[in-house]
Amino acid sequence: MATKYVVILGSLMSGLGKGVLTASILRILDLYGYSALPIKFDGYLNFDCGTMNPYQHGEVFVLDDSSEVDMDFGIYERFLGRSLTGDLSITGGKLFGSIISKERQGKYLGETVQIIPHLTDQIIRNIENIAKAKKPDVFVVEVGGTVGDIENSYFIEAMRQLSLSHEVVFINLTYLPTLDVVGEQKTKPAQIGLRLLLQDGIRPNFIICRTASKLLDSTKEKLALFANLDKERIIDDQDQATLYNLPLHFIATGFDRLLLSDLGLNVKRLDRRKSSEWKENVRKTVSPKGEVNIALVGKYTHLRDSYASVKEAIVHAASINDVRANISWIESSDFEKKGCDYSALSRSDAIIVTGGFGNRGTEGMINIIRHARENHVPYLGLCLGMQLMAVEYARNVAGLQGANSTEFDKEARHRIIVLLDSQKRITQKGGTMRLGAQECVLLERSSIAYKSYGTGMISERHRHRYEFNNRYATTLKKCGLKITGVTKDRKLVEFIEWSTGFGIGTQSHPELKSRFGRPAPLFASLIAAAKENHVRKDLNR
Repeated sequence: MATKYVVILGSLMSGLGKGVLTASILRILDLYGYSALPIKFDGYLNFDCGTMNPYQHGEVFVLDDSSEVDMDFGIYERFLGRSLTGDLSITGGKLFGSIISKERQGKYLGETVQIIPHLTDQIIRNIENIAKAKKPDVFVVEVGGTVGDIENSYFIEAMRQLSLSHEVVFINLTYLPTLDVVGEQKTKPAQIGLRLLLQDGIRPNFIICRTASKLLDSTKEKLALFANLDKERIIDDQDQATLYNLPLHFIATGFDRLLLSDLGLNVKRLDRRKSSEWKENVRKTVSPKGEVNIALVGKYTHLRDSYASVKEAIVHAASINDVRANISWIESSDFEKKGCDYSALSRSDAIIVTGGFGNRGTEGMINIIRHARENHVPYLGLCLGMQLMAVEYARNVAGLQGANSTEFDKEARHRIIVLLDSQKRITQKGGTMRLGAQECVLLERSSIAYKSYGTGMISERHRHRYEFNNRYATTLKKCGLKITGVTKDRKLVEFIEWSTGFGIGTQSHPELKSRFGRPAPLFASLIAAAKENHVRKDLNR
């Protein structure tokens, strides 16, 4: 069977949830037994988002194959439950780089190289080649940005051309505001967005409407008339108690059967086992039996998308533990001065210190880690959170005054964290860190790490340039810090733990492999420890 395509376009504004919509469609197709994969287009001229500030574009999501991709790939993997590859990410930078390279090599035989047909043909060839290699039943293509943007106009044109030779279903995601003054769902902005799409030569098969409340029949009728569609093709996408309910919501509206019909696919029975498991995990997320309070400490908390995977890993782990995780977002730079208010941390049942780059906020992180250790609060350090866990221990337990990372103090007296040898001769920033899936050996069966994973050999994703300095391993171990995980060649430290209580740091980013229903093991263990801590606090009140 030739690969079929679903193309998702957003109008009016960014942030409507095209990624979640794409992931929901992937999940629905999977529940019906069809193989489906995403393709994401981003119009920026960066080769990838690896060098982009989290404040501008949210977190950088890293795949097993070391690709640094858009955070929507995290949503895809969490819904689809499988690992993806970097060739599914198409950016303006990659496309223009390829075109210029071919032109310099004389491959256009003297032609004037233009957006149409050369760039649009390149896009179509890329997609067709990926389809030949991976052979999915359906590709779900998310077009980044909004209809009307210059950045994605050539890609939208390529999708129109793709539909001339392939089976393509177009979906327009739009927004219907409700004005408090009149209490009416307004369709005029959606009509304007649709008109722009029609001018591009694309008439959508479905219009998905983001709303704060249920989509009214009168609103459906108005939009259907304007779009020349049946009313049943105007689909409600109202706010959900959890984003993981969206595939179930779409199935309840009948959108699933219409979509399969448009794709020319047989409407098989839903996989009852998979569907039941998904529903049960949604129930545990929406209506858990208990709750825990988690302090999430970072350097970029003003834009919470910077820690999207960490947040979702907490949600997944909380669901498995049948609790709701109340997250307090803690900006680490607020804890760099004396006399800081630690009340938010004191209320927390567990603390997570996340990754990041640069000196800002790191001393605040160290102060928070010390608070967790001295007050026996369950602690998880991720990447930088592991490195600073080692620095804090060196300073305050081993008594190594002046201990630091050379990332922040190149002349530090005690260089606990140092640049990887493999990084010392690197000059380019993009795609040059220690990236992707890396194997690790867990050393102690009694460790938190081993108990969490249940095995001695694991693989987690990485994104870092600095690493624990092995020269200090013996000194810190004598003072009670445990090294519980190392690389297969025993050269790099991957896990460290406190000798008492629940305190663990990992150089990896286990949040990147967390899935709904299959949480990252360290997060599941942390939430279990937080649950015990919460009960203990209640008993002591």
